[in-house]
Amino acid sequence: MKLVKSLLLGSAAGLIAVGGAQAADLPVKAKAVEYVKICSLYGAGFYYMPGTDTCIKFGGYLRADVWANGGDYGFRQGANQGSNNRLTNYWGERARMDFTVDTRTATEYGVVRTFADMVFSWDTTSVTGSAPSAFSTGSASLGLYHAFIQFAGFTFGRTVSIFDAPWQSYPAGGPDTLPGGSNHVTGINQVAYTADFGQGITGSIALEDESTSANGQSNLWNLSGATAANMVTGVYGNNSWGGTRSPDITGAVRVDQAWGLAQISLAAHDMHPAYYGATEPTGHPGDKWGWAIQGSLSIKNIPTGAGDSINLQAVYTDGASRYNFQSLFPQTFFMYSGTGLAGAYQGLGIAGIADGVFTTGGGIESVKSWGFRGGYTHNWNPNWASAIYGGYGALQYGGAGKAAICANMVALLGLTGACNPDFNFAVIGVNTIWTPVKNLAFTADVSWSRLDQKYSGTIASPGVAAAAKPAALYEMKDQDSVALLLRAQRNF
Repeated sequence: MKLVKSLLLGSAAGLIAVGGAQAADLPVKAKAVEYVKICSLYGAGFYYMPGTDTCIKFGGYLRADVWANGGDYGFRQGANQGSNNRLTNYWGERARMDFTVDTRTATEYGVVRTFADMVFSWDTTSVTGSAPSAFSTGSASLGLYHAFIQFAGFTFGRTVSIFDAPWQSYPAGGPDTLPGGSNHVTGINQVAYTADFGQGITGSIALEDESTSANGQSNLWNLSGATAANMVTGVYGNNSWGGTRSPDITGAVRVDQAWGLAQISLAAHDMHPAYYGATEPTGHPGDKWGWAIQGSLSIKNIPTGAGDSINLQAVYTDGASRYNFQSLFPQTFFMYSGTGLAGAYQGLGIAGIADGVFTTGGGIESVKSWGFRGGYTHNWNPNWASAIYGGYGALQYGGAGKAAICANMVALLGLTGACNPDFNFAVIGVNTIWTPVKNLAFTADVSWSRLDQKYSGTIASPGVAAAAKPAALYEMKDQDSVALLLRAQRNF
């Protein structure tokens, strides 16, 4: 009996041990799935990032453009759009995707926000010389338009300038090359602070790096370095910027209410030149500060219809030309056309934009400019809208700069007739947008641009190889350009 009892107890203990081992091998109960939750704090489209109190929103658009006679939807200029010959692209296409990431977190100091805007583009390329677009690289190109952190009223990183009007250089659509005000739609690196005074009134101040805008700051020319080959393309001397010494100091006061918006902007811009020659012993001019002032006005809910608007702005610059002939406007260019002048090969218009100019041994003379732009948008119904827009910019050199440029025009290019490097540039256009369904739009936009240059007579050009232009006699004359844009865009 003792033997049987021992066997039974041993068996029971074994079964308990085996059962315990099997229980230990059972899977642990899975943690409940944490589903993404809607974040309603900051508007539609935000969601909580799982496991955090940070809200995130993804967005952007996909765009397909077809343009005719402009190149990246501007006016025909430079090599090879301004060549007006067999090297010129009469049409082109762009495919672009824009992707935005917006995050926001509520803290005891207020909302912490980060925002990034990345664009991926593939454009028609040029056969030779300058491409019709910054994205015409023969492959997909990346652009970083915004990348900033906002906290307690401060903005750190890259975004539009506080000097700009909210519509940038598009008061009612239009080309990228509309003069008459600033435009940093592709972003500018900065540190900014904005104070909110209530009732829609804000004030901002910023330190901005103009060299990080789309095409950098304008020219600072040593006119003593002019060559015939450069002058015939609108380049009046050696670009003689020194290293960075001071950011642009900008400020703005804005009133933004139900009736519309009004804004006054100011900017100070340091012109810091390099040396007269290639080495330090050649000496250098002293620094000189330029400045700009701009007023912007938007009127909403006007009697012509719901959603209609008028956007207006005007600007004056002295030694800060980029705030008028904005970051997407070419800072030097040429345009060829036909001529009726006996003995002349073709007609030519040139323009050169600068913040300041000097000659070896002299100081900087600032270049002055002024301009305005505006647009009116009318909504026919929820699916159709049309707009008209325009812009105008004028640039004037000082007496010493004008004399030096004209002396070079005569000596290097044999200019006959009137010599004056000043010019005016005007744009006017119309567009219509069809929105068949929400967030899908089809646009047709046509614009006319005119270069009103002040030269007359002829020059003996050495030719421009990139534009396939021979050495010949050319008539100096005003130039016109008509461009068309067709666009399909899906926002998401």
